[in-house]
Amino acid sequence: MPSICKTVDVDVDIDLDDFDDDELIEELDRRGRDYNTRGVDGDEARVMLETVYRLRRTGQKHDVELDQLIYYVLGKIV
Repeated sequence: MPSICKTVDVDVDIDLDDFDDDELIEELDRRGRDYNTRGVDGDEARVMLETVYRLRRTGQKHDVELDQLIYYVLGKIV
C-alpha cells in the first residue's frame, strides 16, 4: 500500500513565562536572529523612546534623540 504524507498546521497556546530568558535568546540565536539582546537595557530604551515620542508629539526637534535610540538598540549609526 502506498504511503501518504500530509502537512498539518496546529495552533498551540504557549506561555513565554514558562521559558527562561536564556532559552529564548538561544532559540533566537539558533534561528539566526540577532535582536541585540545583550547589552541593551529595555528600561533605558523605553525611556529614550518616550523622550522621542514626547518631543515629536509637541512638535519639537527630536533627530538627535532618535539617532541615539537607534544607535543604542541597533548599534548602528544612521
